Amino acid sequence: MERRKEEATVSRRRFLRTVSGVAVGALGGSLWAQPVPQQVSPNDKIGIGFIGVGGMGRGHLGWFLAQPDCDVVALCDVDERALAEAKRMCGDRPVAIYKDYRQLLERSDVDAVVIATPDHWHALIAIHAAQAGKDIYCEKPMTHTIEEGRQLVNAVRRYGRVFQLGTQQRAGDHFRRAVELVRSGKLGKVKLCRCWIGYNPHSGYVPEQPPPKELDWDMWLGPAAWRPYRPCYHPFNWRWFWDFGGGLMTDWGVHLIDIILWGMGDELPVAVEAKGRYYPDSFYDVPQWIEAVYEFPSYTLVWHQPPPNPLPLGRAGHGMYFEGDKGRLFVDRGGIVTDPPDLIYEPLGPNDFRLPRVPSHQREFLECVKTRQRPTCDVEVGHRSTYVSILGNIAFRLGRKLRWDAQKEQFVGDEEANRWLTKPYRKPWTL
Repeated sequence: MERRKEEATVSRRRFLRTVSGVAVGALGGSLWAQPVPQQVSPNDKIGIGFIGVGGMGRGHLGWFLAQPDCDVVALCDVDERALAEAKRMCGDRPVAIYKDYRQLLERSDVDAVVIATPDHWHALIAIHAAQAGKDIYCEKPMTHTIEEGRQLVNAVRRYGRVFQLGTQQRAGDHFRRAVELVRSGKLGKVKLCRCWIGYNPHSGYVPEQPPPKELDWDMWLGPAAWRPYRPCYHPFNWRWFWDFGGGLMTDWGVHLIDIILWGMGDELPVAVEAKGRYYPDSFYDVPQWIEAVYEFPSYTLVWHQPPPNPLPLGRAGHGMYFEGDKGRLFVDRGGIVTDPPDLIYEPLGPNDFRLPRVPSHQREFLECVKTRQRPTCDVEVGHRSTYVSILGNIAFRLGRKLRWDAQKEQFVGDEEANRWLTKPYRKPWTL
């Protein structure tokens, strides 16, 4: 689709210089001085660029390729093998190929990007995309640190972009039904929530080796501290190392905790503590067992990895659980279980909480690109669901109870803990 005339353009040389060498957190070296809200004609096709076309990226690619109202125009990845497979999926479409996302972002025919890189890259790419006037669909977790999240919220708001975090559960009819039941008071007063995941990844020692010739290892690391390549980092298992991910607490926790927060009215925690342990021979940074207890103003949330034993209700694989004084509800990707059983059929009254239904999470994003409305998991919502998960990891790593000021987004009276809100970036990358 055509860009609006008032939207500024910038040369390739200037763009690459700006986004690689300026501290984007303050947004002082931005490409546009004013927000660029873009009204898209419903008859226009949306140009999509993909940044990261590994497993999740190609999963999204298949969906977007099938949509009649968008064109996939560009693909980017630091691994030529992933790029080749993604290009094959595109058939004979004239899709441009890049190894540096900054080159993709300068294209005027890219209206929106899908970001599906390792977690440590999410914030920087998304902020640069907002500066470049692109709308953003980003895989969860939204960011790797809490400070990155706030900077990304600021960038999306300043540049008037549409942002959707990839918490696809929010589009599910039965998840929306569960939230409606909880928020309409059908369980009574909810004082306890739980969520769990039945998965304990671990690995023995993995030696260093030269990176595959198809992989740009330096660019894969990006802002993360330099380290030699090991095959346990790429592909997929990077999520079990603190420099790149946050373990299941952020990998699945953002999905599960997100539904709890939604059901409980987006209350934010005031304290968190966590404990955990490792397999003796595990080479991974993250723990294989972790339990985090979050205190909210009106309820307690417990994260279990592995699941609680015995299960309070539902199934062991993964789940979200609400316990009220009039009933209990479990929800996972397989459906809803309630106690009493007929609670699931409780009708909603005229004044009860209701949610509209959407065809899919990605479809909602595309419609919001056209209408400029905020989607269900807008950047502020995504930031909160992400940072609540990150808080559990910080509490585990420090080994003590932490008090949290949600308004300031800081720990209370704990400077050591506050240093964990951000991280150093490897030069030349800056936030």
